[in-house]
Amino acid sequence: MSQFTRSLVWFRRDLRDYDHAALYQALSQSEQVYCVFVFDRAILDQLKQRADRRVEFIWHAVQELKQALQQHGGDLIVRYGDAKEEIVNLAKQLQVQAILSNRDYEPTAISRDQWVADALGSLGITFEQFKDQVMFEQDEILSLQGKPYSVFTPYKNAVLKQLSDQQLLPYPVDDHWHKLAKITEPEIPSLESMGFTQSNLSELKMPLGMSGAQTLWQDFQHRMGLYAEQRNFPAVKGPSYLSVHLRFGTISVRQLARFALQQHNQGAQTWLNELIWRDFYFQILYHRPDLGSGKSFKAEFDRLPFPNREDWFQAWCQGNTGFPIIDAAMRQLNQTGYMHNRLRMVVASFLVKDLLIDWRWGERYFAENLIDFDLSANNGGWQWAASTGCDAQPWFRIFNPISQSEKFDADGKFIRKYVPELANCNHKEIHAPWLIPSLRRQEINLVIGKNYPAPVVEHSEQRALALALYKNATSVA
Repeated sequence: MSQFTRSLVWFRRDLRDYDHAALYQALSQSEQVYCVFVFDRAILDQLKQRADRRVEFIWHAVQELKQALQQHGGDLIVRYGDAKEEIVNLAKQLQVQAILSNRDYEPTAISRDQWVADALGSLGITFEQFKDQVMFEQDEILSLQGKPYSVFTPYKNAVLKQLSDQQLLPYPVDDHWHKLAKITEPEIPSLESMGFTQSNLSELKMPLGMSGAQTLWQDFQHRMGLYAEQRNFPAVKGPSYLSVHLRFGTISVRQLARFALQQHNQGAQTWLNELIWRDFYFQILYHRPDLGSGKSFKAEFDRLPFPNREDWFQAWCQGNTGFPIIDAAMRQLNQTGYMHNRLRMVVASFLVKDLLIDWRWGERYFAENLIDFDLSANNGGWQWAASTGCDAQPWFRIFNPISQSEKFDADGKFIRKYVPELANCNHKEIHAPWLIPSLRRQEINLVIGKNYPAPVVEHSEQRALALALYKNATSVA
């Protein structure tokens, strides 16, 4: 006998119809299951850009999810409003006994869900949540002292001891589609009706929704063995390009981890480590929610006296610093909403330790512009680069942007793609064009300060200033 007559599955960052914890639990425990997604004004109204790639990505994913549920005999109810109120009102309207969702670990999501749980509880409606977007959550991986890990390697080792095919088995939702409520819902609200416009997603030819995620996944499976050796080179097709699909749950992390675990090569192991890093940052944020509102993990670095020059920050944002690898990376972000992972580290180090600008400025810019923005990973990455976080880059280790460029884009292929004004430079010249002799610059029609900016800073000078800034903070602490 089913536990519930009617239940409602609340989709959030899990926009797929397979291997879905909350959907499976609802279908197996209920006689009739409704499904809902809310375009949440509490989030959308705060977005600065009206042509936001993330909103458009979600819109396409919700559209595909709705069509999939219709093919299974049900439908997806889609609302636009304050998610908390919409969910409670819908629960009353449909007279459900339970609402089921997958757990979210960000501070604002936790408080939203607590509000919903309290409101539903006062109505006698159950609110159940499940682990779905991570392999391990909350307190599942603790040290021998019963505390959360703050260093990655022991955390990773603890995860690998517990991780198994059995633990990553998919939820068999396909056996229960007959439980979906037979309803017919109107079309989903248009982007325009919610105050948004189309971005350049279609020009970027980004594979969208569940089907797009599977296309990318099929492609990456053949390349995974080479991941360890190719992942650091932005001009090479090395990454999986699945980060946005993991972010919005159009693919299952269990599906990915299970496959990687079954491969026995360095590439798969290195990529599995990246999935474990993702879990690691989720649990760091869960245990330290204050990090989500600008706190440094290491208290001694909470108030570093950064000079924060606005003109330098704008040059960084626009990809006009005069350092080609930095500019190429920032232009990639601005034009596509994506940035190669190696370059995320390089541009973050440059902002904080060359330009001496507070890491929170960079974190905020990424949050506004990355299509795969995830609070925990973004915060973790920025604090790693700024040496303020858990298991971070030591503060005295500072990337040299020129040597990083020479090492990871040796022939300048990536730079040429995003900084076409340097296209005529040869492989050696392209990393530091201000050093090219004047006659050669005339030959290739390069005027530093006119058709490509002069470097905004001198790396060795700024490095010395950064070291002094951090050293002073540690001596005061």
